[in-house]
Formats: sequence, C-alpha cells, structure tokens
Amino acid sequence: MIAAQGLTDRMTFFRAWLADPLQVAAILPSGPALAELITQEISPATGRVLELGPGTGVFTRALLDRGVAERDLVLVEAGPDFARRLSRRFPAARLLAMDAARLHRLPPAPRAADRAGAAVSGLPMLSMPPRKAYAVLAGSFRHLRADGAFYQFTYGPRCPVPAAVLDRLGLRATRIGGVIANLPPASVYRIGR
Repeated sequence: MIAAQGLTDRMTFFRAWLADPLQVAAILPSGPALAELITQEISPATGRVLELGPGTGVFTRALLDRGVAERDLVLVEAGPDFARRLSRRFPAARLLAMDAARLHRLPPAPRAADRAGAAVSGLPMLSMPPRKAYAVLAGSFRHLRADGAFYQFTYGPRCPVPAAVLDRLGLRATRIGGVIANLPPASVYRIGR
C-alpha cells in the first residue's frame, strides 16, 4: 500500500512538473532526509504550522511524526491535483487551495498567540521573481508570531530568497544544514525577523 502510494505520488509530481516546470521545479517529491531536516526545529510546542506548497505531503507527514497535531496544520497548495490528495490524506488540517503569494489577503488571527509558530516552504523560490518571493514571505510573516520562523529548502548554493527581499522585510536567513541523501542534494535555511 505504502509503496503503491509512493509510486502514485511520484507520478502525480512528475505530471505536475511536466505541466508547469517553473511552478513545481522538481521532478520528484522531496525525500525523507530533507523532510527530517526542514522540520527538525518544529515540535508540538511550535503550535500552528503553515506549510506552503505541500505537494504530496512529504513534509506534512514529517510534521505529524514530530508530534504536530493535524488540526494545527494549515496547508497552502495551489495545484488542484495536489490539493485534492491533501484534503483526503489530512482531513483534519486546514487546506487553503490558493497561491501562497496571496496570503497577505487573508486576515491574520486577531490574537498574536493564535498565529503560527512556523512556516515550512516547499515552494520553488529559486525560480520565482523577487516580487513573488517578497509576497510569499510578507504574507507568511503576517500570519506568524513575532518569534516565528520560515523554513525554506533549496537546491542552489545559497539562500534562494534574494538579499534585497530579506533586507526590505527586515529578515535574516541562516543555513541550518544540508542533505546529500536527497535527489538532488539540498540545503535548508531558517528565515526569521
């Protein structure tokens, strides 16, 4: 069952990449080693977690394995096929079928304590124009607590968010590790205020 689901996920991912390579940017879902690294600093104490571009749910499963309650997950997915799968697999999570660059249009939780403690991004920042990267980060930080962190992976040699975007938003990126056992190898950055 799990092997069949993995094959189906890989095929869905590959078809999505064929349809829009700049939106998906990878031909296969992220591997378990990358999922473990990008979620390593997140626990049930983090509270609500935004996940941007969850795709087939590799990072979502890793978050659940770390003890984050499914009801504390907000999955932001623009791909209709991925969104349908996510709603079936994680029915207690809140699914927002939308482009993450539009998060700024949603009102944040009225109380700061009810905002997310982290955002985990599977979005292809390297292929995004700076304006869209700005919108994704600005919108995400609007929904994060003051101490909240944004986690982003990249296949590139440095942080995929342009320095000018980070500076404009008053953010700082720190590399927290790399994974060679991913196809292709990847690094993870924590971005915070």
